[in-house]
Amino acid sequence: MSATTFFKSSRRGRIREPFGDRVFLVIVVIMLAIVLALVLLPLIYIVASSFSSASAVSAGQVSFWPVDFSLRAYEEALRNPQLLMGYYNSLIYAVAGTLISLTLTVAIAYPLSRKRFFGRNVLMTGLLFTMLFSGGLIPTYMVVQDLGLLNTRWSLLIPNAIGVWQVIIARTFFANLPDELHEAATLDGAGELRYLWSVVLPLSKPLLAVLALMYTIAQWNTYFDALIYLKDPDLYPLQIVLRNMLILGQGSGGAVDLAQQMEQQQLANVLKYALIVVSSLPVLIMYPFVARHFTKGVMVGAVKG
Repeated sequence: MSATTFFKSSRRGRIREPFGDRVFLVIVVIMLAIVLALVLLPLIYIVASSFSSASAVSAGQVSFWPVDFSLRAYEEALRNPQLLMGYYNSLIYAVAGTLISLTLTVAIAYPLSRKRFFGRNVLMTGLLFTMLFSGGLIPTYMVVQDLGLLNTRWSLLIPNAIGVWQVIIARTFFANLPDELHEAATLDGAGELRYLWSVVLPLSKPLLAVLALMYTIAQWNTYFDALIYLKDPDLYPLQIVLRNMLILGQGSGGAVDLAQQMEQQQLANVLKYALIVVSSLPVLIMYPFVARHFTKGVMVGAVKG
């Protein structure tokens, strides 16, 4: 059989999609393209403005490409000691908070996934109850105060360490693991902790990547808890520092202060864009490394199979 005959027979053997399905796919692609444009174009504009001159941004000359390329906004932003301290604090909160949250989530989700664990349904109901009802701001503040966590780093790491939604995903994932693995580990003399460490966690890398991404983003974007529990500026995360610089104009070297010191009010506008890029950069760098695990981890942890 010649190559031409083979390709012709292959084309004849293909199952043609119905016209309605093709129209549906075209509509889906168009809608996704519109959503992508709505999300991507503002980001491109922000990045382009941050690398443009202050006069070009104030004059509205920037669209989706830098005009009069300049790194001045980044230089002035990175000279700000408060911004660097906020970056340092947010990195601590993100790394330490993610490790604590992952440890506690696995510690509570794995026992709840075991069918022989007595009272697991009652405990799960109690966890689900917290998703619908909470103690409120004032009682929570009083608990944090009584525990001596006010104005400490622990106030941002402990109160919201466990996410119920993340526990549900992890519990479902662990419950879907074959029972034969547990039986084989038991026959080899492994206890529950050994089985969890040597068998369950190595098989849960996609799940752990998803949970780590969720917890890291939540810690990196933490704002309200820091506003309530922290008073020491040296403990402020990056989001509070950006609030003071961009909205209140407080602190030495803030956006408004820098513009006044350099006698250029236009610099404040460019600094806003540069600060947005600087604050979003760690998450944007992290996401590609865990993106391939995201869909797999969520689907495996959410679908019974």
